[in-house]
Amino acid sequence: MVDHPLRPSAVVGVVGGGQLARMMAQAAGPLGIDLRVLGGPSDEGAATVAPIERGDITDPGTLERFAAACDVLTFDHELVPIETVRHVEEAGHAVRPGSASLRLSDKALLREALAGRFPLPPHTVAHAASEAVAFGDEHGWPVVVKAARGGYDGRGVNVAENAQDVALFMHALDEGVPAVVEPVLDLEAELAVVVVRRPGGEMRTYPVVRTIQVDGQCHEVAYPAGVERSVEEAATRLAGEVAETIGAVGILAVECFVVDGEVLLNEIAPRPHNSGHWTIDGAVTSQFENHLRAVLDRPLGSTEPSWPAVTMLNLIPGDPPADPRDHVAAALATGAHVHVYDKTPRPGRKVGHVTATGSDPGAVRAQAIAAAASMGSITAGGSP
Repeated sequence: MVDHPLRPSAVVGVVGGGQLARMMAQAAGPLGIDLRVLGGPSDEGAATVAPIERGDITDPGTLERFAAACDVLTFDHELVPIETVRHVEEAGHAVRPGSASLRLSDKALLREALAGRFPLPPHTVAHAASEAVAFGDEHGWPVVVKAARGGYDGRGVNVAENAQDVALFMHALDEGVPAVVEPVLDLEAELAVVVVRRPGGEMRTYPVVRTIQVDGQCHEVAYPAGVERSVEEAATRLAGEVAETIGAVGILAVECFVVDGEVLLNEIAPRPHNSGHWTIDGAVTSQFENHLRAVLDRPLGSTEPSWPAVTMLNLIPGDPPADPRDHVAAALATGAHVHVYDKTPRPGRKVGHVTATGSDPGAVRAQAIAAAASMGSITAGGSP
């Protein structure tokens, strides 16, 4: 029997309907991949570019039925209970990344699994306020109190000046969720390395980038990272070794701190990641295309940059929030690349990103800042 010429070469199911699913769908079309999305009732971003099924992503039966119609299941986020992911795996469906990798997006489980094998900041996993206070008394105040799971874009990350702050932050955690407690570090830089890996072990690594965080939320990503070559090499080596150790499949983003010239592992994201959005316009193969290649076990594309300098800025509205869709023409006039996510603007919510490319890092960054500001976005470069 001869395949119909328009039949998709593969069906990829994505759990979660946000901007990552949206950008995976945009990468899937040229590859002949049918990408389908299982999203929650409030998910935005993917619905205008891919078929989206609404359902309870935490329900094992719902997830298994969705997986049965796909060649492989992958993820827009890590909010699916690990027990649910295991249920789908045990039913015989291909899930990439698998539960063994996904569980390590939990900051506490990551540290418990990798402590002693990779350099980590001083830390403790606190299940009670008294444990966090004891850490602060030993290591000095203030301390950073991070929800082990469920936090993103700065949510669930707080700086505690004293025991009263710790009690307040610990009380706000969801039931059963511990906190990771660390000192407030004197950071020389925050770096990210995006790795892509196939099931059989073929792996490629994107260049190290510098990330600029504001209140725990990523505002800016810059290539080159502007750090010593030895630091870049250490970060690249760390990311590759982490990917191999946990058996990552697909994109794995490894976020690092640089303290006194040493690269420390901060956290990982086993999926396409904000720190890799620059690759859409700035690399030979985007992280989204390479993620799809990897989860389908296809040959990986080049991870080489296409330009000497790239800056990506998230579009983050202030209050009142501007809708970036109203200002696309102004941003395009700057020469930057514009990506809007079709999400309802709210203060502090990522609703898109702009990317500038070129030869001079300073000029490229200025171009990206001008584009973001023209869309009413608050950026790391300042307010519009």
